[in-house]
Amino acid sequence: MSKMKIVDLPTVREVIRCASNMYRMGWDERNGGNISVIIDPEEYRDYLPEEPHRVFQLGFDATPLIGRVFVVTGTGKYFKNVDVAPEVNLGIVRIGKDGHSAELLWGFEDGGRPTSEFPTHLMNHIARLAVNPKNHVVMHCHATHALALTYVLPEDEDEITKTLWRMSTECIVVFPEGVGYLPWMVCGGNEIGEATALKAHDYRVVFWGMHGVFAMGDDLDEAFGLVETVEKASQIYFLTQDHVRQSITDEQLKKLAAAFKVDYKKII
Repeated sequence: MSKMKIVDLPTVREVIRCASNMYRMGWDERNGGNISVIIDPEEYRDYLPEEPHRVFQLGFDATPLIGRVFVVTGTGKYFKNVDVAPEVNLGIVRIGKDGHSAELLWGFEDGGRPTSEFPTHLMNHIARLAVNPKNHVVMHCHATHALALTYVLPEDEDEITKTLWRMSTECIVVFPEGVGYLPWMVCGGNEIGEATALKAHDYRVVFWGMHGVFAMGDDLDEAFGLVETVEKASQIYFLTQDHVRQSITDEQLKKLAAAFKVDYKKII
């Protein structure tokens, strides 16, 4: 096995950088938020052991992901500590041959385990891979203004989508499919994971009512950028309430979609 440190693998370094940025943005207070990324075999095959250190039960059937390897944040871990002690706050796990377990290959050195929402992540990885095999990232956070938006807008994903599209010219280009929405549910269990995964077939961003945002993409930049764009649009919404003199019209949104050749959700 190579003497290169596992913590220096490109995907691990990107997760560290992303977690630090998410904390800096104020999206992941305390242990709020989680990240999981599929890591390709050519990146890790010379560095990870074949035999696992520990095995975790998933509590659902993840058979479509058998053999897939993930970098994942830990349960109860603070994002502000990921760059200080990645070996403690991150883990690399492989989905076992039974499809119901995850095998720890590196990390969680204090006896930790993957985020409690790892099953939810895996359900959404399965959903997104079926739509786009390049989608390798799932992240969840408590982006402040996006979270606040779920308290004041109708619980209607078309209404939320149109509101966000009208807040910034780039929105319909960045997420032309719109955003999904789920009313408040208890987090960390299979029910919310299954409900989110149903939305993930159509959306890369799903709002969790009174909780936060779930985002998915090819890589960390795409998923992070989706949250950034949604959060900025949500912030603009609150900054402009009671002061609006003009707004992006439906016709202007259609012109944007045509100019950038994006197939948008036909709700305008």
